[in-house]
Amino acid sequence: MQIERRNDRRVDLPWAHLRLPPFPQVAIRVLQLANNENVQLHQLCDLISSDPAFASEVLTVANSILYAPRYPSSTILQAIAVLGANALQGMCITVGVRAYLGKSMSHPLMRILWRHNLACAIIAERLAAVGFIDKDTAYTSGIMHDIGRIALAVILPKEYAALLGTHRGTASSIMEGERALFGWDHCEAGRQLIANWKLPSDFDATVAEHHYENPLEGAWGMAELIKVSCKMADSVGYPAFSGCEVTPYSDLLERLPARERMHFCPDVGTLASDVANAIHAIESV
Repeated sequence: MQIERRNDRRVDLPWAHLRLPPFPQVAIRVLQLANNENVQLHQLCDLISSDPAFASEVLTVANSILYAPRYPSSTILQAIAVLGANALQGMCITVGVRAYLGKSMSHPLMRILWRHNLACAIIAERLAAVGFIDKDTAYTSGIMHDIGRIALAVILPKEYAALLGTHRGTASSIMEGERALFGWDHCEAGRQLIANWKLPSDFDATVAEHHYENPLEGAWGMAELIKVSCKMADSVGYPAFSGCEVTPYSDLLERLPARERMHFCPDVGTLASDVANAIHAIESV
């Protein structure tokens, strides 16, 4: 049985006694390799191509209107050459998360959860693009930020859907209900998955601290960007659960550094439309 320490107490992980379907290994290996500066493009190509069904779906996303490449790619290597390894990393994790949710995606509340994740990633990408953070890495971090919640949804889809459907309160308040149901909330679950999958520690803060109410220590960085993007996803109509209390968009803009606040979309309606179009582009492939 797996044991993790939390506040100096021994805690049984929820999947020690509940079956957790494996996350697509190709997506995990891409995350591991793409963060290695010595990785060769052909290594990424060979890895993705090793799973024909996965590669086909990634290529479909790469050629979709979301990316609108001038020259459509017919191979993974071409997609990497046109869009870059970082963009392909985000595509792979998007395909991986959708596959991980599997049949539970047919449940309306699970689709709400999926769209919250997408909205956070899309906003993170847009927000990073007006500053000095890599936009493709921001998109990947946005998709990953709720991976712990995705895992909880996969473990007990009906029970977790019931919690999502009945809970009312702030985005962070649902974690108490998660602990009652699983013995573990989605932020703690995400941190454990990052460790289990041996992913770069850069993901740790984005999955475990995106509900911190106070600013994280240090300068504006990926973790703080994802935290604001998550709240913005709520504010433009894509909360993780329908009873989520939403922070006004104007308040969230005030949390941005001066450069990002000056150049980022000032109107919540415009951003909501942009996010809706991007989500439609992904779901239509």
